[in-house]
Formats: sequence, structure tokens, C-alpha cells
Amino acid sequence: MNEPDDADTKPDEKAAWTASGKSVRRGGNAKPLGQHVNRLTKRAFGRRGFADGAIIADWPSVIGEHLAGLSEPERITYPQGKRAGGTLHLRIASGSIAVELQHLEPLLIERINGYFGYKAVEKVRLIQAPLATASAGAARPERPPLDEKKAREVADILSDVSDPELHEALDRLARAVLSRPGS
Repeated sequence: MNEPDDADTKPDEKAAWTASGKSVRRGGNAKPLGQHVNRLTKRAFGRRGFADGAIIADWPSVIGEHLAGLSEPERITYPQGKRAGGTLHLRIASGSIAVELQHLEPLLIERINGYFGYKAVEKVRLIQAPLATASAGAARPERPPLDEKKAREVADILSDVSDPELHEALDRLARAVLSRPGS
């Protein structure tokens, strides 16, 4: 056999030799992280009824930018033992969008099923709750500070309020109202 001598090989190279004396390359080239995402997220999305996270990532192209900004798919539940005719649980930002989505439900279902390529969704269940994407990235806009005259007026008006929590809440309210443009 053509096994290497211990003297002229490194420990890593020695591990690459097989019993037949042929070398085997281990590891391979580095791969982009994006190639591993589906395998890594499949289980988490599978629990929510999604085969993968593609519909979540492609949600704006499936239903349009406007509606995608006001909604997000939460999960799909299927009848037991089936992978078709499911119910899409759709989180919506406000009750006013619910009326619009109820009227657009047949079109919405058609677009979703077109995306999947089969009749994956049969109905849509709307859930009014804050959107995860909106709460994760949205910060309150900074209001400009009050000028000295308005700040003194607020302090004078609130000087008789003895409860510290109430005083602070009223102070925040007054500052928010007075810092609006045109106030």
C-alpha cells in the first residue's frame, strides 16, 4: 500500500487517507450562506404550514406592495392528512383593511394558489394584530423640542398637578400636541 510515512505528512493530511491508500478530499469549497437558508429554516416554517419561507419573502410580489405593507402571512393550517385546501391565517394591521381584504379574498386566494402552483389555500382568516415587521423596524419619529415660551406655559399649567405619574403623562401629551407642525 502507498500509505504516507508519519514523518512526511501532517496530521490533517493523514486523516484524508483511506484504508485503500487513496486520498479523499474532505470539506470542499466554502458555500454562500444563502444556499443553506432553506435547509436551516425548513423546520421552523414547516411548523407554520409553509414549505419554506419563500411566500413570506415574496409576499409583496404575491399580493402587491400596498396590501403587503398592511398584512403578513402568519401560518397555513391544512385539514388533517392533506396539503391542500388550507386556511391562510393573515395578520392585518388594522380593522379598516379587513373590509378591503374581505372583498378581495377571491383574488387573494387566486394569487396565493398561483404562487404555490396548486390549490394550497381555500380560505383566509384575518387576525387583527400589530405586524411583526412594522414593530421590528419602525421607530417613532422624533418631535422637535418645544421652544422656551411653550415649555414654560406647559410647566405653569401643570404646576398644580401633584401626582408625579399624572404630571409626567400630561407633560408628554402637551409636548406631543404642541410640537406638531402648525401648533
